[in-house]
Amino acid sequence: MTLLKEIGRYQGVLKLHDFEKIISDLSDFSDPIKVLRLYKDGEPLLNKNLPQMVKLAKNSGRVEMVDTTTNGALLNPEVSENIIDSGIDLINISIDGIDDDSFVKFTKVEVDTKTFIDNIKYLYSIRDKCKLVIKTTSEIIGKGNDAKFFDLFGNYCDKIFIENTSPCWPDFDVEERMGIKITSGLYGNQIAEQTACPYLFYSLSINSDMKASACFVDWSRDLIVGDVKKHSIKEIWTSDDLNTHRLAHLSGLRKSHSICGNCGQISHCGPDSIEKDLHQIKSSFDDKQMFNNLEKSFADLGYGRNKIIKIVENGK
Repeated sequence: MTLLKEIGRYQGVLKLHDFEKIISDLSDFSDPIKVLRLYKDGEPLLNKNLPQMVKLAKNSGRVEMVDTTTNGALLNPEVSENIIDSGIDLINISIDGIDDDSFVKFTKVEVDTKTFIDNIKYLYSIRDKCKLVIKTTSEIIGKGNDAKFFDLFGNYCDKIFIENTSPCWPDFDVEERMGIKITSGLYGNQIAEQTACPYLFYSLSINSDMKASACFVDWSRDLIVGDVKKHSIKEIWTSDDLNTHRLAHLSGLRKSHSICGNCGQISHCGPDSIEKDLHQIKSSFDDKQMFNNLEKSFADLGYGRNKIIKIVENGK
């Protein structure tokens, strides 16, 4: 709550009429989008219009798949029935405890574990074509509790995972706040840096106030690249601001950005890699058409000036 007050970002759910504009904007693209993920920084089940939003997206013909991620605390038979009836394709449930005490320790909220598990069982029993994925982190359930976690939830999901905590938000020191030391990636993979963020080339995040972020881990709203209330999604997707971010990464400037440079999502979570395709992707940019002043564009979006002059002089 202290961080939220410091950042001063909008707190609220996405309004239905704003969501209708988002779906309408998708008709500007030649093909349907692959996945629409109805969640970001908050709890999606707090939005009473979630089932209606899923239906709207599914019936639009502009979205191939709709999923969400929830902590499951607000699940009950009625909520589960409404979300399944909406036609949602996949639900991820992030488990924040395996008994009453562990829920309180991690969330500072009392949860009746038996009722919580019963609600998940019911959701699984009516899931129809929807896939149910259950996951937690090793730090939440504690050492020696893997078998208990699988016993509690393994029979009531289509997939189940115990992940490692990762420092996804660059402006949030998860090691300090959780009192842990992160030594491996999300799935036990080796921690490895990448020159460019692959997400910039196939994803876009729209916050609940309709401001568009270049990245889905933009918790602090430092990577805003447009406003869907003022521009179409396609205009933002092809905008100079977003293309400047892309070109900066392709040019080796990611580490000079205050947010992108310390992003644990890239190094710890094993996303897709475009490292071998950097030159080919960069050659597709028409620099003269998109950037009148490349140096100013990089600087305005928070990238350091190292290498920028050289890039401009070389025309690359």
